[in-house]
Amino acid sequence: MNFERIRRSAVGAVLAGTMSLGFVSVSTGAAHAIASCTGDVSVYGVLADGRLTYSAIAPNTGDRLRTLIGPDLGFTPKAMATLNFNTVLVTSTAGALYRIDVQTNNNALVLAGVEKIWESGWTFDKLTYDGHGHLYGTVEGQLHQYVVSQDKPQGSAHIGQHVVIDTGFVLKTLAAAGDDRIIASTADGRLLSYRINGVNDWDRAVLKPSGWSAVDSLTSPGGGLYYGRTNGGLYWYHDSDPLDSDGEDIAYHPSDPVDASGWTQTMLSASAGNCAYVPPVPPTSTQGGTITRSEVLVRAEDWYDRDVPYNQGGSALDINKDDSYRTDCSGFVSMAWHLTTSKTTSTLDDVSSTISKSALRPGDALNYSAEHVVLFKGWKDQDAGTFYYYSHSNPDADMEFGSANINSGSIAGHPASSYVALRYDKIA
Repeated sequence: MNFERIRRSAVGAVLAGTMSLGFVSVSTGAAHAIASCTGDVSVYGVLADGRLTYSAIAPNTGDRLRTLIGPDLGFTPKAMATLNFNTVLVTSTAGALYRIDVQTNNNALVLAGVEKIWESGWTFDKLTYDGHGHLYGTVEGQLHQYVVSQDKPQGSAHIGQHVVIDTGFVLKTLAAAGDDRIIASTADGRLLSYRINGVNDWDRAVLKPSGWSAVDSLTSPGGGLYYGRTNGGLYWYHDSDPLDSDGEDIAYHPSDPVDASGWTQTMLSASAGNCAYVPPVPPTSTQGGTITRSEVLVRAEDWYDRDVPYNQGGSALDINKDDSYRTDCSGFVSMAWHLTTSKTTSTLDDVSSTISKSALRPGDALNYSAEHVVLFKGWKDQDAGTFYYYSHSNPDADMEFGSANINSGSIAGHPASSYVALRYDKIA
């Protein structure tokens, strides 16, 4: 008998609710990352009556350890962002910004103070903090960014350098997942990830094309841990590599939620600096054997970092200095896939299968038979069809890192329409 599960069900009765889950369970690959957290995951929330809540969750099991209910904040909250374990920013429906200082959240939720640090102008419908100095907010489809320079900020002196990243951020939920990394769900059920590079410069990938329409609150403590609430239940997920803009390695726990009901807060928030991503140590492949996507990219980036000279008649060793490959475009992809020999653009399909271009994942390839092949690095904007790639093209350029569109224009100097997407048959 699982006494911990019984205990958590009893604690969950503090708040009432029911739930019906519509997610599909997903299996993950062999190599798993871990989330390195500074203690338990801290999730703050606000009840409909204006009281602050605090919940502690065990990061590696998803077990809720305790929930505490604090005092009424004294204003009507609209959006919130957790800076750290004892500092929360909350906006009011009147457009003011408040700093909530927590004195203790051990056995009781006691506040050290509620201070208004901005009189007006904070009209964001969503707010989140990335744990690394950047505060993000959305309003009318715009994504705004601020620099937070203090753990206990005092208005414009410590929250400044305001910029509008871009428009088009019409999102149902918003959460920071790490340093300038955002996850969000949409009304049509997609789960998206964003990497914010600067004003009008961001990358977007579709982690999941469907299944997230029921999620009405999303938060992350970083480290690849995501928490989504649907119909009052809180469910947890673990992204084995939150940096790869690929959702195939997200583990779901539909039969073991944080709680199946009881999460009735109007908003939830965690600091993305609570946990850190610790990359797994992948098994080293052998020539012609199974290889992980992460290892494919590590091998490719080694040649790129070394700027291996292009020479169809030459060869170079791989990262392990064990195997040698021809130093041209198809030799490069053969090296990245750790094949037994250097294939040509006409024979790469001997060890791979054709896939849809929209299904490309890190470590796949785009091949123009008898002409050129590039290695797919990841999406820049999956909805728009833009992506990043590595290429070994010609003696003038040697190793290249570029971006292009799968649907139009050119890829490494050749028409995008001429390329076919390939997936190595033994990629994990």
